[in-house]
Amino acid sequence: MRPFRFLLSAAFAAVFSSAVAAPMVLNRGNGAEPKSLDPHFVDTLAESNVVGDLLTGLTTMDAAARPIPGSALRWETSADGRTWTFHLRDQLWSDARPVMAQDFVFAWQRLMNPANNAAYAYNLWIVKNAHAISDGKLPPAALGIKATDDRTLIVTLEHPAPYLPELLTHETAYPLPRHVLLAKGGAWSKPQNYVGNGAYVPTVWVANDHITMVKNPRFYDAAHVRIDVVNYYPTQDSGAGLNRLRAGELDTQTPMPLSQLAWLRTHMKAYLHNIPYLGLSYVAINFKHPPLNDRRVRRALNLAYNREVITEKVLRLGDPPAYSLVPPGVANYPRTAKLDFWRLPYAARLEKARWLMEQAGYGPGNRLHLTYEMVADPDQKRIAAVMQAMLKAIYIDLEIVPVDSAIHYRNLRNGDFDLGAASWFADFNDATSFLDLFRHDGGKNYSRYANPKFDALLDQAMQERDIKKRGALLLAAETIALSDYPWIPTRFRTTQDLVAPYVKGWVENVRDFNRTRWLWIEGKPARR
Repeated sequence: MRPFRFLLSAAFAAVFSSAVAAPMVLNRGNGAEPKSLDPHFVDTLAESNVVGDLLTGLTTMDAAARPIPGSALRWETSADGRTWTFHLRDQLWSDARPVMAQDFVFAWQRLMNPANNAAYAYNLWIVKNAHAISDGKLPPAALGIKATDDRTLIVTLEHPAPYLPELLTHETAYPLPRHVLLAKGGAWSKPQNYVGNGAYVPTVWVANDHITMVKNPRFYDAAHVRIDVVNYYPTQDSGAGLNRLRAGELDTQTPMPLSQLAWLRTHMKAYLHNIPYLGLSYVAINFKHPPLNDRRVRRALNLAYNREVITEKVLRLGDPPAYSLVPPGVANYPRTAKLDFWRLPYAARLEKARWLMEQAGYGPGNRLHLTYEMVADPDQKRIAAVMQAMLKAIYIDLEIVPVDSAIHYRNLRNGDFDLGAASWFADFNDATSFLDLFRHDGGKNYSRYANPKFDALLDQAMQERDIKKRGALLLAAETIALSDYPWIPTRFRTTQDLVAPYVKGWVENVRDFNRTRWLWIEGKPARR
């Protein structure tokens, strides 16, 4: 990938024509290439980083990824917790048109319209009638969101949600410029057409090379935004990303190459940001592909996967092994559910796994062939090779299929896999951010798991206002899902950020978001 050469655009010239000093430029290594800049068609952390610089919801994130007022200056909540009234600030789109409450109504109705097939629509199913609209049972106009005037928005919920301000920082809740979408259709999200209300606007997107965004002078807090230009580079190969960071071509890199972790800890300790956060890595198991619909086979897979070997000997990052679905640190949740074998020594687990496979009809003379698809990243390949050896011991021949990130997540959504590597990072600090993934009609239910008792417990928990009772219901739901083995939970995540010491304003946090608007560069050495 060639070093970025600055491209002078009309937007850039408009912003910096009167500037005396050279623009402050931040180059971010961002993992996978985005699919889109349209918030309704993105679903990865890398995409959230980009789109979160372009658009601002009713609430937004501060430097530590905590919810603060965004497009809304303030809000009130009804006594029953179901009706929220948001009062919008005086704000402009990047083309100088006013941001209005109707732009939120338009965007949320578009998100729920089943014709648009937005995989993340379920994230706002807490809004009244949203689920029924996604299922095609009601028209988008029935959604519980109403603009009473240009600056006032009333949102009606299906159930109380005290975490709503945090949820509304998510890209599914962003507004859209109605006037641009009505004129341009799906092409609105191309850089040459893009209109946003965030801290930056895109000017250039060279596929598989970089996305360039410049400071939006019409952003409501532009006076405090210090980075003038941010370039996002796809760095799926984390080793190559590290090389570019060391060469001064990048200022940050996520993820880090774990095969070089010992070297990094010795030689680049000041760059390392590695703390626990609300994330889980897992292997999705496709219920629609026999014999994976057999609980015995799914349990055998879970038994044979040696989490401690992966976390302590392969990765060595400090990620705790995962025996549950909800990670540590989630608020208002007892988190006592675990896979029933978690205390069993690994040798005993293997023996039980072989017995289960034999009961399902497999053995030395009749081995099961499965494919394991994952992103073609060096660390993922190392994990896959070790997993392949683990499953060989229980009569499973595992074919490893490394693919591009966009293809991989498309295959997960479409069910075109046997076993698939995946990770999930909380959209808000609540157990439902993880447990909702198992709803039978959820957009991220890659395994196609379906258990009416599980869904019923989640529905009951959503109506419960007592925190302890709600937590108990959610715990019962997790216990049911764990007993069905819909996934192989593998490890709880820690952050993998490499940040040059001259990048200031970076705050380690449990969401692992650092919006560019809060960062600045100070004391960067000159390139040689």
